[in-house]
Amino acid sequence: MSSSKKKGNKSKEEESEDECEVLEESPCGRWQKRKEQVNQGSIPGIESTYLAMDTEEGVEVVWNELHFPDKKIFKAHEEKIRMMFDNLMVLDHPNIVKFHKYWMDIQETSARVVFITEYVSSGSLRQFLKKTKKNRKSMNARAWKRWSTQILSALSFLHSCDPPIVHGNLTSDTVFIQHNGLIKLGSVWNRIFANELPVPDELRSPLKVQREQNRDLHFFPPEYGCVADDTAVDIFSFGMCALEMAVLEIQCNGDSRVSQEAITRAGQSLEDENMRDFILQCLSLEADKRPTAHNLLFHRVLFEVHSLKLLAAHCILNNQDLMPESWLEERTKVIDQNTIIAEIERKNKPVIEWRYSQVSSLELDKFLDDVRNGVYPLMNFASSRPHILPHGFSQHQEETQHTKTPTPEPVEVETRKVIQMQCNVEETDDTKRWHLTLFLKLEDKLHRQLSCDLFPTDTSQDIASELVQYGFIHEDDFQKLASFLEEIFHKHRSTLLGAH
Repeated sequence: MSSSKKKGNKSKEEESEDECEVLEESPCGRWQKRKEQVNQGSIPGIESTYLAMDTEEGVEVVWNELHFPDKKIFKAHEEKIRMMFDNLMVLDHPNIVKFHKYWMDIQETSARVVFITEYVSSGSLRQFLKKTKKNRKSMNARAWKRWSTQILSALSFLHSCDPPIVHGNLTSDTVFIQHNGLIKLGSVWNRIFANELPVPDELRSPLKVQREQNRDLHFFPPEYGCVADDTAVDIFSFGMCALEMAVLEIQCNGDSRVSQEAITRAGQSLEDENMRDFILQCLSLEADKRPTAHNLLFHRVLFEVHSLKLLAAHCILNNQDLMPESWLEERTKVIDQNTIIAEIERKNKPVIEWRYSQVSSLELDKFLDDVRNGVYPLMNFASSRPHILPHGFSQHQEETQHTKTPTPEPVEVETRKVIQMQCNVEETDDTKRWHLTLFLKLEDKLHRQLSCDLFPTDTSQDIASELVQYGFIHEDDFQKLASFLEEIFHKHRSTLLGAH
């Protein structure tokens, strides 16, 4: 190897090491900020976005910083800002980039809010469409339907919150596609920041007013910026994303804004009448004539009667806490592979048969993972019900001195759901007490083992309440865990009575 090549390789290695250098840690030490900056879509107001490491989960995340140069103004509105971030913490949907954590770092004259979000490494919708266009002339109709359904699933969730959340920045740059076909909407907090931060111009200064690039202006409807934000804004933006997905690219002249004529030509070029009608409804210039995200899921181009396989998968996942982790593997072992699953009788033709040997357990396992991750939502069956955002959701710790950053984080709140639970109760040497061991598996496959001694006065409700209070389980899992523990306690008491 020549000396020039050696120097080149060494330079790349040094550059990579520099990017991995840890610049800062969160107060709890879990999140480590790196030198490498990342771009996760257009997010006005966020001055710095860095790649970071979640040392607990071993995955990369995004470290975002929102700066306030005037501490006095920040302190005057601190509670409102805190409430805004608390509400973002409870937004939980498989097709929305996850908001993991936030904390406030208050200095002598300035302040900043640091928040951690999910890192989507696979790239944006715009990047994917650009690559696809090089290799083919049209988008696969099945992929178009799957992606449209996932985007609408996320918008329907946001719009059904109380109060409704308007994305307000939906473009092909803020929609991300993972390797398994899972869609993620980023920049959800864009309009929340713009609307929720205090009105005075001096406090809005950290939210830099960035002029939209010409290439993105066609994603926004005529009323954008002229009237108060409404969910119809997102429907127009979604319609433009759907059109771009269908035609791969809407032609424009150089770097100028995409014209209305170009949009009209792209819409008329669609051969599928149902797809054309669907997109044109979204792109109506009159906001009140655009359908809701929920209603669009019932449009004939998307709506379908879900297969029994998909319904069964959702049923399994919704009741997974009642099943052991290796349930699928154990079930497939005891099944006779020659057993007929289903058959279709045909007049004057041989019967069509399906046997277990034709279905791979590995394929089923992957399908369950895809359903769990949100690739195949059942939004067509869901009613449009409000998701109420709690105010002042997390408790605030008293500020204490830290060596890492001067301002502590709020009390940890568990945002992941429990998908499986197991429990073991044993008598201790002191017969007046029990020893409880609880095994929990969270939706991101993290395993959590907890143990404690129980007294006769302890109830299942008390234990579940403490686990929520100290951030070990999500508040939505409170009743499920309490009922599970009550059943275990009842069985243990019955066993003890029978023994005596």
